[in-house]
Amino acid sequence: MQRFIPKFYPQTGLKYVLVVQLTMAGLLIATHIFEMFPRLFREQVEMPSGPVSPGDQRREYRTDRPVPDLVTLKGPVELPMPEKFPDRLRFEEIVVEGAGNVLLVTGQIENGDASRFQIYLSGMSQVPDLVALHSPGGLVSEALQIGRHIRDNGMSSTVLAGAFCVSSCPYILAGGEERIVSRRGIVGLHQHYYEQPKYLPVIFAVESIQMGQGQTMEYLIEMGVDPSLMVYSLKTPPEQIYALVEEELTETRIATEVVD
Repeated sequence: MQRFIPKFYPQTGLKYVLVVQLTMAGLLIATHIFEMFPRLFREQVEMPSGPVSPGDQRREYRTDRPVPDLVTLKGPVELPMPEKFPDRLRFEEIVVEGAGNVLLVTGQIENGDASRFQIYLSGMSQVPDLVALHSPGGLVSEALQIGRHIRDNGMSSTVLAGAFCVSSCPYILAGGEERIVSRRGIVGLHQHYYEQPKYLPVIFAVESIQMGQGQTMEYLIEMGVDPSLMVYSLKTPPEQIYALVEEELTETRIATEVVD
């Protein structure tokens, strides 16, 4: 009896490769659709404006500039801060009367900024007394590293009058030995996007998201901040910011001192 030996045709192999590529492309498209669904069907809520007060603390989230009129400035701004946020962190050493050497950190937190911060810090003639923050946030992983650099160098952190520290920026604030927040500044939180593979549907990325949240909570505990701080972020959509009032700042210990 003659055995049948199937023949391999190169065209067949190419066909399978094409099918696999089309399947991967379909997964990519499905991922983007799944990510868009919550935004498409989420009810559009008109956000209030003006200064925040207890119970009225959600505002529009902006990455290009601070939200106008969010803080009532009855006195002078303590440091010259840009109205528009730089595309990545900018470092500037300033001497402030009554505060000593201040390292002003402004802009969005992007990939590599933690290394840039460490390099800038090592090049300074002396370690600054304060790290002043004015940032709309950015990459959580970079913010955690910068916060650890601040703690390792025994520095304090601050949000001065007129300054914004929102999204992932409060995790940098958490790194300070002392964390001083002005009543005329803003510390705010919302839901974060943790780094995850973009080629997988969201359902398969749950594990990495939970891992990121766990690492953030672990960091807060390490810094002496109550991890309940994350409740405010988890309950606030990404397009909004929840601005903490004085009681919340002190109870969660994200601020060790609130000043005028």
